[in-house]
Amino acid sequence: MADPKNNDFLDDIDDAEAEAFADEMEEIDDEALELDQLRAERDQLKDRFIRALADAENARKRSDRDRREAENYGGSKLSRDMLPVYDNMKRAMETITAEQKEANSALIEGIELTMRELLSVFKKHGIDMIKPEVGDRFDPQQHQAMFEAPVPGTKAGDIIQVAAEGFMLHDRLLRPAQVGVSSTPG
Repeated sequence: MADPKNNDFLDDIDDAEAEAFADEMEEIDDEALELDQLRAERDQLKDRFIRALADAENARKRSDRDRREAENYGGSKLSRDMLPVYDNMKRAMETITAEQKEANSALIEGIELTMRELLSVFKKHGIDMIKPEVGDRFDPQQHQAMFEAPVPGTKAGDIIQVAAEGFMLHDRLLRPAQVGVSSTPG
């Protein structure tokens, strides 16, 4: 028959193996837990990194846009301040009579050259004239109605008089053209 001592020995081996297996499983569980924590931390850091990259790209785009706007529209205040100079020179040119042109031709020529140079500088810096014609349709985006009057032979909303040209700085309105508009003829 079997010796009772031999069974105890086998039981001790089974217990030792079970203990070793339990220790290994505990160690594996600890490693798995630590691995899960590291993965979670990695994912969190990756998310923060991607967000930081997106923020940096947005800041770059915003600064590029701000720089372009500063280049294009930074001089808008000076441009607006120069428009009355143009208006006054234009009015002066319109009041010159034929006799004055003959008597003061060099002076008049100098004024005309100055006017052309002013328009050239406007064009160089992206300032374009809005020059409506009599009979054009009134556009509230580009025109300012100074008065309204019924004029026979016109439709309501037609421009009947141009008081002053308007100006655009690239795609922004500096000053609307000042016009008279036809109301419904009575």
